[in-house]
This record gives sequence, C-alpha cells and structure tokens, in this order.
Amino acid sequence: MADILNKIAGTLWDMPLIFLILGVSIYYSIVMRFPQFTQLKEMFRLLKERGESEQGLSPFQTFIFTAARTVGVGNIAGMATGIYFGGPGAIFWLWILAIFGSSIAILEGTLGQTYKKVINNEYKSGPANYMAEGFKNKNLGKFFAITYSLITTISLTFLMSGVQSFYIVQGLNEAFNIPTLVLAIIFTIILGIVIFGGLKRMGRTSQKLSPIAGLLFVLMSIIIIAFNITKLPAVLALIFKSAFGRDAIFGAMLGSALQWGIRRGVHANEIGIGTSAITSATSQVTHPAQQGLLGGLSVYIGTLFVCTTTTLMILITDSYNVVNASGDIVYEGLKGVAYGNPFVANAIQSTIPIPNFGNIFVALAVLIFAFVALTAFYLYAESSLSYIVGDNKIAFLILKIMFLVSVFGGTLVVSDTIWALADIGNGLMAWTNVIALIFVGSQGVKTVNDYCSKKSEGVLSPTFDPESLNIKTDKNIWN
Repeated sequence: MADILNKIAGTLWDMPLIFLILGVSIYYSIVMRFPQFTQLKEMFRLLKERGESEQGLSPFQTFIFTAARTVGVGNIAGMATGIYFGGPGAIFWLWILAIFGSSIAILEGTLGQTYKKVINNEYKSGPANYMAEGFKNKNLGKFFAITYSLITTISLTFLMSGVQSFYIVQGLNEAFNIPTLVLAIIFTIILGIVIFGGLKRMGRTSQKLSPIAGLLFVLMSIIIIAFNITKLPAVLALIFKSAFGRDAIFGAMLGSALQWGIRRGVHANEIGIGTSAITSATSQVTHPAQQGLLGGLSVYIGTLFVCTTTTLMILITDSYNVVNASGDIVYEGLKGVAYGNPFVANAIQSTIPIPNFGNIFVALAVLIFAFVALTAFYLYAESSLSYIVGDNKIAFLILKIMFLVSVFGGTLVVSDTIWALADIGNGLMAWTNVIALIFVGSQGVKTVNDYCSKKSEGVLSPTFDPESLNIKTDKNIWN
C-alpha cells in the first residue's frame, strides 16, 4: 500500500508542479514589484496591530496562527525527510522557494481577506471564495471553487492530519515510554476541547503556545550550531555543491534535491496550497494587503528561523542518512536510524549528552507545534466545507468528529504511509490553487499595489475601496 501511495505522490510532485510553483512565484514577485523585500519594514510594523473583533482575530493573532502552522512537523521531521530523500542540497531549493514563493503567500492572504464573509459569526474565506468571485468566467470559477473545497476538506481531514498526530505520539512514546494508545486517546480529547471551543479559543491557544516554543527551539538549534561552529563553512559548502550536483557523494541527486526542497518547502510553509489564505481571512483589518504582507512574513519565519536552523543542526552533527531515487543508501551518518524526529533528536543528543535529553526536547517541541498546526488544519477544513454547505452546524459537528477520528487513526499508521498521504493531499491542493492563481491573481496584484502606493504617498493607515479597483466584494464588510 505504501509503495502505491508513494508512486501517486511522486507523480503529483514531479517536475511539472515544481516548475509551475516556481514560475508563478517569480512572475508575481515581478508584477507586484517584490513586496517581500520592499515592504519588509511594513511587515514588522503590522505586527504591532491589535484590534480583535467579535467576528475575527487581530492581525497579530492571525499572524501567530499562520506562523504557528508554518512552524510544525514540516519544519522538523519534514527537514529530516527532505535531507533523507534529496540530500543536503534540498535546503537550498527551499530557500529559493521561500524568497520567491513568499509572493504567493502575500497574494493568497490578500485575496482571502478581499473576499471574506461572515459565517457562524466568524470571518471565513479562502481559495474557494477568491476562485468563485475572482474568475472572469464565473462557471469556471465555480468549478475550481467546488473542486478545491472538496479536495481541501478531504485532504486536511483524512490525508494530512495524521502526520502531525503520528509524530506527536511517536515523540512522546520515545521520550517517556508511555503507551502509544494512551497518548493517542489523551491527545485527541485535548485537541477536541480546543476545536469545539471555536475560532477564538484556537487563536488564543496559538498565541500562548507558539512564540515561546518557537523561540526555545530556535535557541536550541543555535546552541547546537555554535558548539560545532568550526564545521559550519564545510556544511554550507556541502549544501551549495549538493544543490547543483557538484558534490562527490550527492552529485547525481540534483533532481532529487530540487524536487524535495520544493516539496518539503510547500509542506512546511504552505506556499501554493492556499491554506494560508484561510487563516489570513480571519483577522480584522482596514486593508486586505495588510494580512497578505503578514502572510509573506510568516514564510520567512518558518524558513529562515526553523527550517534552516533545523537543517544546519542535522548536517553539522552528521545526524542524517541519504538515499537515492532507487532507495539505495548513498550516505549513512546514523546507521539503522529512521528518518524524521530521530535525526533532530540525535543532533541535540550528540552535543548535549544528558540522558534522553534530545528525545524529550524534540517530543515537547513537536507536541506544541503540531498541536497548533492541527487546530489550523481543522480551521482550514471547516472553512473549505463552509463554502459548500454554508452555515450548517450539523455538517460542522460531523466534520469535527471525523477530524478527531482521523487524528487518532494517524497515530497508528507507519511513517512512510503518513508522509505519502500528506504529499498527495498537498499536491492536489497545489495543482488546483496555483493554476487558479494564474486566473485570479490580478485581483490580488491590484490590491497589494494599491496598499503599497498609498503607503508611499504617506497614508498612515490605508483603507480598502474595492469599487475604485473594480473588484466586487461583500459590501457589508468593505463599506
């Protein structure tokens, strides 16, 4: 079964999708005049914005929610997986994706805000909304919207949630030797309490847990790197050589490095799959581009501070193995150790030889990151389902139950199957959303450029006037 799923995932994530994502990223970076660089100061200023409302979160809360999702299993176990299948050069292509792909995050967040609606007294929107309302051909837009909503609801509920719960339970089991079944039951109950509490409880949980856990993890990574700082130049050289197929060991893995760098970058930072637009839409702002810019900043946070430090920590301590496209081991730094959390735990343990410290630290970090990520997953799934069923409380109740059942079931599946399922879900969402952005992206470009122009003219707090941009939105929200 795992072999079949991996073949499906490999087909979805072959070079056509890789070049589609990179091509669209570069194109929108150019037409929006590289806001990921020119508006960096404004992104940090927007972090100070407060203003939680009855229907939505504050921009800061939404940013934390979005950034928390991009700091999850994909940044820890995901980086180990990327190295295992793509070699050290995979991180270079993830950097390239972050630099240009942040333009997609800005665009998605802006479009999500532009077309948001109030459902069940909460702001909801996402790719389905901007597909249905942003396409010039409304029938085609409706087709894309329904297709994306179905794919996203199914993927997030049944295909992708298992990665998070699997690594939570696996990590805690290895660190504390608590039975897997007991951990799965306790974790599922706690997650259910938060999810049934609604958007506000999910947002506040993220705001309390994520910043501290993220800072501690980055600090630990920096400590490990600092203790091995003399090896850093050689590791950086290895990354660049491997990225372009120039290394003696990894020279034949140029294609794998490119594919796995982009593949894991999309999983870690949500670039191109559209889900960041769903969290971006939950905030109360005066202009859609404000939350779009914060969405772009979250990509930098996840990539530079977590993905990069995790990768350097693994490579600098030689805590990794690599296989080629045929599955043959080409490098073995950790004999007999499975890819994933153990790579990161060993990197910590090799430098801080306190008994079992590496396993405990990684287990607790993954617990917090993945817990917050799962609350975001549910929010994404509910928002996507709401496009199809509207404000249907019974449908949402069934979704909550099915989501929790899937989370519980994910703890009982093997890692190869879990990652294959997640990549299939991500791949289907990416194909649908990135193609749609080719058709509707011009709406987001106009909105981002409108905000940036007003800021350059000295307007302190630009407001959004959709009619002046010939954009049709909900008049009850943007009046």
